[in-house]
Amino acid sequence: MNGPDTPNDARTDRKRDGIAPDRDDQDNDDAPQVGDPAGDPARSVEDGGDGSVSRRRFLEGVGIASLLGVGGATATDAGDGLFQMDGLDTVGDTIGGYEYRDWEDLYREQWDWDSVSRSTHSVNCTGSCSWNVYVKNGQVWREEQSGDYPRFDESLPDPNPRGCQKGACYTDYVNADQRIKHPLKRVGERGEGKWQRISWDEALTEIAEHVVDEVQAGRYDAISGFTPIPAMSPVSFAGGSRLVNLLGGVSHSFYDWYSDLPPGQPITWGTQTDNAESADWYNADYLVAWGSNVNVTRIPDAKYFLDAGYNGTKRVGVFTDYSQTAIHTDEWISPEPGTDTALALGMARTIVDEELYDEAHLKEQTDMPLLVREDTGKFLRASEVLSVRTDADRPEWMLLMVDSAGQLREAPGSLGERDGQRDDSKSIELGFDPRLDVETQVATTDGSVTVRTVWNHLRDELAEYDPETVHETTGVGEQTHQRVAREFAEAEKAKIIHGKGVNDWYHNDLGNRAIQLLVTLTGNLGEQGTGLDHYVGQEKIWTFHGWKTLSFPTGSVRGVPTTLWTYYHAGILDNTDPDTAEKIREAIDEGWMPVYPEERDDGSRPDPTTMFVWRGNYFNQAKGNVAVEEELWPKLDLVVDINFRMDSTALYSDIVLPTASHYEKHDLSMTDMHTYVHPFTPAVEPLGESKTDWQIFRELAEKIQDVATERGVEPIEDRKFDRDIDLQSVHDDFVRDWSTGEAGALAEDRAACEYILEHSEESNPEGTDEQITFADTVEQPQRLLAAGDHWTSDIEDGEAYAPWKDFVQDKNPWPTVTGRQQYYVDHDWFLELGEELPTHKEGPRDTGGDYPMEYNTPHGRWSIHSTWRDNETLLRLQRGEPVVYLHPADAEERGIEDGDTVEVFNDLATVELQAKIYPSSQRGTARMYFAWERFQFANDTNFNSLVPMYMKPTQLVQYPEESGEHLYFFPNYWGPTGVNSDVRVDVRKAGGDDG
Repeated sequence: MNGPDTPNDARTDRKRDGIAPDRDDQDNDDAPQVGDPAGDPARSVEDGGDGSVSRRRFLEGVGIASLLGVGGATATDAGDGLFQMDGLDTVGDTIGGYEYRDWEDLYREQWDWDSVSRSTHSVNCTGSCSWNVYVKNGQVWREEQSGDYPRFDESLPDPNPRGCQKGACYTDYVNADQRIKHPLKRVGERGEGKWQRISWDEALTEIAEHVVDEVQAGRYDAISGFTPIPAMSPVSFAGGSRLVNLLGGVSHSFYDWYSDLPPGQPITWGTQTDNAESADWYNADYLVAWGSNVNVTRIPDAKYFLDAGYNGTKRVGVFTDYSQTAIHTDEWISPEPGTDTALALGMARTIVDEELYDEAHLKEQTDMPLLVREDTGKFLRASEVLSVRTDADRPEWMLLMVDSAGQLREAPGSLGERDGQRDDSKSIELGFDPRLDVETQVATTDGSVTVRTVWNHLRDELAEYDPETVHETTGVGEQTHQRVAREFAEAEKAKIIHGKGVNDWYHNDLGNRAIQLLVTLTGNLGEQGTGLDHYVGQEKIWTFHGWKTLSFPTGSVRGVPTTLWTYYHAGILDNTDPDTAEKIREAIDEGWMPVYPEERDDGSRPDPTTMFVWRGNYFNQAKGNVAVEEELWPKLDLVVDINFRMDSTALYSDIVLPTASHYEKHDLSMTDMHTYVHPFTPAVEPLGESKTDWQIFRELAEKIQDVATERGVEPIEDRKFDRDIDLQSVHDDFVRDWSTGEAGALAEDRAACEYILEHSEESNPEGTDEQITFADTVEQPQRLLAAGDHWTSDIEDGEAYAPWKDFVQDKNPWPTVTGRQQYYVDHDWFLELGEELPTHKEGPRDTGGDYPMEYNTPHGRWSIHSTWRDNETLLRLQRGEPVVYLHPADAEERGIEDGDTVEVFNDLATVELQAKIYPSSQRGTARMYFAWERFQFANDTNFNSLVPMYMKPTQLVQYPEESGEHLYFFPNYWGPTGVNSDVRVDVRKAGGDDG
């Protein structure tokens, strides 16, 4: 079998037997078709002319035979002898002596191709699976998992192969009916689907004229660029981000907007997220899948979860429904929806009450020994205690403990002695034994005050979660959750796989913090087989520095939290509770959270005017999309979508530009689910007039430069950054290598790939001769050589990557205020809301209205977000249309039967879809696997139409308030998350009584 070729794009000559069809016109009915590569006229008739049977007639005959009954169909039954098999022929020489019959070509030709290329599927799934793409006669023929990831630890299951049923049918998209092949301009209303085909020059000129107008008018910060997840294709991400950055425009976050970001991790660990690669699951003795349906949403990695069972690992599933992962666990726990926090805190109480915690870990690695003032709820600072002599530069952020002799001691590694958030020159190693249980009086500059440790405050909080209360709240048995807590604490190596099932709730930060508390109490951090691994979206990119400098060459970035930007411009200040509206205004006024366009000197704030969307489906995924459509979208004068298919965002755009598919471009692919990098290479030329993302934005930059030069547009002084926005050099700046100054060096996609690999520690580590080149990745996936400083452990030979070793083993301060895992937050808003420690709270009531059912939109098996939702092959594996899953009792109560057309409704919208009876669900839940496109619903609504605009105020803070070294806005690190759950709905048969 042919393997990937040498580094010249892994392509061989596609011309074979003189046949090389032109892919620019795929609508030619006379062109040879897949399965009929030579266009042989003899194969277009129903019979072969020589008495043989054509493939078409053979397959028709098989269909007739099957209708007549398996084993019961004879030649007579079929009406003639056409489909009678002659029996098995004895074949001596299976290679040279066997003459294929004509119908067998159907199977034989699957293994005949002209070239093979390496590629992958650029979707937000965290899979990052390497595939071989087979080409015949200029057409993608099929794809196959490459199966050549190098093993780095023979004691772990083989990493090969990686893939899923979605990737296996990506070929369908390459020549799909919904493939966009030419630039299109809207001629009807947005969403109406009326388009005019225009030339590339017309499209780019119209966009460029508009962009130049906006920049000249000083509205460059009204230009937005939205694209998700750089790791899945960083060059494609960087194409648009690079141009937006050069224009002075706004780059949007995505991880928080999709409600993928677990805000509890930056709160507690000062880090966006860091996870073990999935191979490390196999090293655990005890695995808890908590709201992470790995058999559905982590298909390439599920083998490690399943194989761990054969290795003696106990696997526990925490899911509200009897999910596809729950059926493979040793024990399934089913809390009521939205009660995960109470369950985790009940388990934590068992661990504390029965003294199953790791005391040494708590004393050194956490804030549990730190002192808190009872009068203010704030940490006791060295600056407040006259008896404490400190050398810290900022004594107001040197926090205090009590040692075993009862003396006040500074906590090493506190923010007060560090230079910024990450400072590895300091250590949290203790030269004394701090006490966990402290309640005493301390003489301060304010007089004598009572202080208590965080540990004592935590015990008070956990006292609220006695077994009976936990059972009443969660529905989980009193003995069950206590036993599981004991088993988890007593396991040598325990791990939690945390998923989106917790993140979708309003109080997701409290849920994150409570679940994290379990691994902290038991010391299950910083070693192989331990930790809390949060996998929701490909949030982190290994080759960080190369990607960052390619995407944002000026180094001056207008980043914005997409949730806040979207809701602000969609009118949330007039459509939320007064307290939340007040806190939004305060966060913006204090500069904790940015909103663009910026407020002008006269107090006005312009509306956004321009939006570029590429590699994502922003409009379809918008929570609160009724307000987005009615309030935000009309403010945008120009929406440009760069896409390979007509999705919901494209449908509601003004200009749609055709981009290359995943099999038609150069790029890179990586994920935090594994430690490899591998490439996209073009197996075929882009279909029609499609161009790669990098090429599209490069050519747009060229057109902007031409227009600006023709107009004589002078450089515009940036209001915020010390730079000029020079439109007359924007293309030259786009293709220039800013690190060397070389002109035109980055004109091509492949050069951009090489730039990322060359300028990243992970692929070109400092101080060594080792380097990963693009050609290396084409040969086979390459395990990364190092980990940059945005990771928390090193990549080690023979070990699966596991995070937090920098802090647990090397004793570097955690990047928090306390320099430790921080469960107590003394920010004023947290204290005001009673959330200084993780605590269980009911979510907002009546969001969407006073209705009896919870609305839930989990990730599904048959799509990655909206990609593949419109794929015919995947639709055939389900019901082919949007479906709501209902418990049998809920359906019976409403007179609904399986397959009925029903309406899910609340005060915001009514969505029509099909009912499926789902006994594995809990009562009171209407479950719709998300991401169906708007045009797949009867009334131009979608799954998000039922979701209101709301966000949690604590996710808007800066902490410390004056400096923000712990919690500060940074795209995809800290910012308000979108919320999908805590929504109330009801269900009725379509056409029923609206009452």
